[in-house]
Amino acid sequence: MTSILTNLSAISALRALRTASGKLQETQIQISAGLRISTASDNAAYWSIATTMRSDRRAVAAANDALAVGAAKVDTAYSAMTSVVDVIGEFKAKLVAAKEKGIDLNKVQDELDQFKAQVVSISQSASFNGQNWLNTNVDDIYDPDLNKATVVSGLTRKSDGTVSVNSIDYSMLQSSLFNSTGGGMLQADPRDLKTIGGLRFDYGTGLRSTYSLRNTGGSGPTDFKFDFSSPITFGAGDSISFDVTADQDNPADGISPPYDAGQTTSIVIDAARVNSALGRSDGTINGYKEYAQVLRSVLAGSGLTATTYTRFDPPGQTHTWVDVPDVVGIVHNGLASKDGSSMAISNVSFAGIAQANQIAARAVSYGTQQSSMTLDFEPFTVYDDVVVSMRFGLDWSYTNVSFDKDAVNLALGKDNGKVETSDEMATLLAAVFNRPDVIVEATDPGTVALRADPLVARKSGEKSMIGIDGVNVNIEPLPTMNFMDVNVAQNPDLIDGYVQYIQTAMGRVVSGAAALGSLQSRIDMQSNFAKTMTDTIDKGVGRLVDGDMEEASAKLSALQTQQQLAMQSLQIANSQPQPLLSLFQ
Repeated sequence: MTSILTNLSAISALRALRTASGKLQETQIQISAGLRISTASDNAAYWSIATTMRSDRRAVAAANDALAVGAAKVDTAYSAMTSVVDVIGEFKAKLVAAKEKGIDLNKVQDELDQFKAQVVSISQSASFNGQNWLNTNVDDIYDPDLNKATVVSGLTRKSDGTVSVNSIDYSMLQSSLFNSTGGGMLQADPRDLKTIGGLRFDYGTGLRSTYSLRNTGGSGPTDFKFDFSSPITFGAGDSISFDVTADQDNPADGISPPYDAGQTTSIVIDAARVNSALGRSDGTINGYKEYAQVLRSVLAGSGLTATTYTRFDPPGQTHTWVDVPDVVGIVHNGLASKDGSSMAISNVSFAGIAQANQIAARAVSYGTQQSSMTLDFEPFTVYDDVVVSMRFGLDWSYTNVSFDKDAVNLALGKDNGKVETSDEMATLLAAVFNRPDVIVEATDPGTVALRADPLVARKSGEKSMIGIDGVNVNIEPLPTMNFMDVNVAQNPDLIDGYVQYIQTAMGRVVSGAAALGSLQSRIDMQSNFAKTMTDTIDKGVGRLVDGDMEEASAKLSALQTQQQLAMQSLQIANSQPQPLLSLFQ
């Protein structure tokens, strides 16, 4: 059908031309931009993912740039630390040389002062972007929140869509040589507990690593000595008799009554006992050694025994021992069932034997009680993560105890871990020992006394004891001097202590350099990971939105052909009405 109003063929040809031109335009845009999806209208889901990931990639790249700044800080600190290791090595060598006899210590000290200045210069120069990890200004270098340095390491998008910035934390405690408030590797450690309020004595210099510990025990009673100058023969009816008393209580020790009278044993020496002890039949004791042998036999189980004596010959030397002739002693042996520590001889009687100096009555001899001790108090502070442990003994009964900052605060009602007075020290020890048989009290501002409670603890003499040993502080040994204070010219007697100190300081600095090296390695790994992440993001986004240029090129050629055909078709359709129009000419 031919119509003068509507050219259906032209309309169809025009529609085909429009479609081909539209697709051709899209393909041309893809080819020019290189993107299959360049706007949200192309594919809203993929466009949203790609846009978000491109944003994350820029953030990861920025984090990697920040990581490079952190790496520069670490590199600066590490280079400076290794330089300090070298200088301290030379410093140590000079200290060792200072021990040589005849060396001029003033000249050695001049060299040491130059090394000190070099270390200070290195530490002050180890700054990058305004940050210095060797010369620090931290109020409390041991506080992990205050000593923390942070290096940005990356960005993470979690499964719930939230984004977080990752960082690497580094404790400047591991590298600080000098800190404004103390605690640097080359400074005295402010956490040093010193004598722990008098619980220990320190000796040596440089490190508080060896101690003279308190541990004291009572002594037994002294011996009773007797002469034995000539043989004794016991005939029928002959004897020596006496009583021995062992381990009766000593009221002077202050223990509460009733007092234990100890154990009294009646001793009889006659021919039968002599023969039994010496393995003979004549009832004769020929010498002082045989007499001691007989006494040991008859005193068995009494809490006492007998002995002979030796001495150095000549006096004053320590190699040759000789017997002391004709002297016999009765000494305390002890009864496990008794708390006291004493001995006495009474009711001596001779029957048929001439009384000489073989034996005689002796009053009660008590041992020296040792159930009290005093501490020379000095204030101290227990810091976080510090634990003091020890063994406390009273009358040979031991308790392992310990305390930390929390225990100090609980006992004293504080929050700073400080023990500032002798009264506070007494309160703390009473809580730590927690023994009903121990009294702890501050006798004056500088002294704390520990003693057995006489209403509970009854032991005396050699059976009494009070002591503290095994004192240990978990963070020791600590440097107790400053690197800058080493002076061999003024303190030649301290050179050994200086060498010990510098050896430990060297170990700390080497450990600090190792920590920085580990951080270097971690930053390098994190940087490589960040680069890998950006490449992966680029690859993933490309798979989502990048165009296939080969496919687009082929499609472009096809669409161009379709466009040309559509234009030709439109021309043909537009020429169809011409014969009809000729009828009206």
